[in-house]
Amino acid sequence: MWGYLKRLARTGAAYQLAEAFAKVPALLLLPVYTRELTRADYGTAELLLTGVFLVSMVLRAGVDEAFVRFYYHDEDPERRERLARTATAFVLIVSSVVAIVACAFAGPLSELVLGHRDTTIMLITIGGLWVFSNIELANAQLRVDERAGTYLKASFANVGLTIVLTVWLVVFEHDGAPGLLGGNFLGSAIVLAGLWWVLRDRIGLRPERGRLPAMLRFGAPTVPAEVSVYALNVVDRFYLYHAASPGKAGLYSLAVKLATVVVLLTRALRFAWPPLAYSVADEREARRLYALVATYYVLLAGLVVAGATLLGRWVLKVFAASNFYAAFPALPWVSLGWALYGVFVLLVVVAGRAQRTSRNFPAAFAGLVANVVLLVVLVGPLGIAGAGIALCGAYVVMIVVMHLLTRRLFAVPFEWRRLAQVVVVISAVTVAGEVLLPTAGAAAFFERAAALLAIPLVLAVTGFFDAAERSRLRALARRLRRGARPGEPAEA
Repeated sequence: MWGYLKRLARTGAAYQLAEAFAKVPALLLLPVYTRELTRADYGTAELLLTGVFLVSMVLRAGVDEAFVRFYYHDEDPERRERLARTATAFVLIVSSVVAIVACAFAGPLSELVLGHRDTTIMLITIGGLWVFSNIELANAQLRVDERAGTYLKASFANVGLTIVLTVWLVVFEHDGAPGLLGGNFLGSAIVLAGLWWVLRDRIGLRPERGRLPAMLRFGAPTVPAEVSVYALNVVDRFYLYHAASPGKAGLYSLAVKLATVVVLLTRALRFAWPPLAYSVADEREARRLYALVATYYVLLAGLVVAGATLLGRWVLKVFAASNFYAAFPALPWVSLGWALYGVFVLLVVVAGRAQRTSRNFPAAFAGLVANVVLLVVLVGPLGIAGAGIALCGAYVVMIVVMHLLTRRLFAVPFEWRRLAQVVVVISAVTVAGEVLLPTAGAAAFFERAAALLAIPLVLAVTGFFDAAERSRLRALARRLRRGARPGEPAEA
């Protein structure tokens, strides 16, 4: 069982290496961007950026997912090449047609999305949509061939180009929101051109008629659930942008950006957990593993959310200009929302093991509806904190519906006592620290950090860890004290 957990941790870290490399420089540059951009500028750029990701899912119609699935089912090199050319041609043609039509109506589209006419920024956004749709499929081709070196080089090049171009456009050219978007999309466009050169034998303009319908039949049904889940990241910003103000949307977007640690954790789980979960053939062993992973995920994610709540004010002071400090009320709730998304991912895998992925959409759609209703009710009185609470409520609804739909498909003996213990202890310590401890100064920071570090101790004292876990923790502590010796065997 511990071997499975080590594999999950190792593969999760590997999958998120490139994204972590991208997000760390982005975080370090936040003080620069937030001094050059107004709250409204930042809100506008983030709204359009998340919109690009959402619309791109629809444009690709699940063909990228179908490509990955069918690629592994056919070992003939020539048929694999034709499959790749078919997928590339479909995405290229669809994204190009949509981009041409959208450019013709860029002005009205900007009025629809932003509430005012800004043809220039909408044209930049449409170009970004075209680039992102095509680069996603290019990256999928690298993944199926396990060309990790090329994938990492492309990712690092994208990050470097984006940083240079964005700083130039935002800081030196003072282009505001268009500069922030333009730097992101232009860097990706340059990398896309390089990837197309590397993959030139797989770039086609004519989809193979026999393959494309099958790919669409497989991929298209997965789109509604994915769109519904991702729409939670767009609808709250869109509502804040129009119902409150672009500046409020900017503050909320910054809170999402600062929840990076939770985001990386949940995305690592999303990429690493399904292959491991499906690889366990023994049903009894799989049930035990699913339950244990759920417990440890809730523990780890809970600690990160507690850290965002107790220490978030200092994080804001480090990574944002003073006019963005008002983003803090949303930070704990956004962090909790992303943590809850990880629980949803765990339940999605249960449905996937039972080959009943059709259960995903009802749960995702129920969450989206709940989010819209809660936004209308909570944003008015609570502002950006209300939007964060609405996000958490939406994920709770998704989790409940998904659990009800999957609990009889593959019964998992969740460790309800330990799960409740984690939630109660972390919530109690976090709320007490937030209410009772001061919120400014070095002394306050250390007091709150001490409260955060006390959470594992309270869990240990209250009997959370069993004998085997205590033994492993003691062994880990001994190794950390003396340092790992070269050639020392890893523990089983």
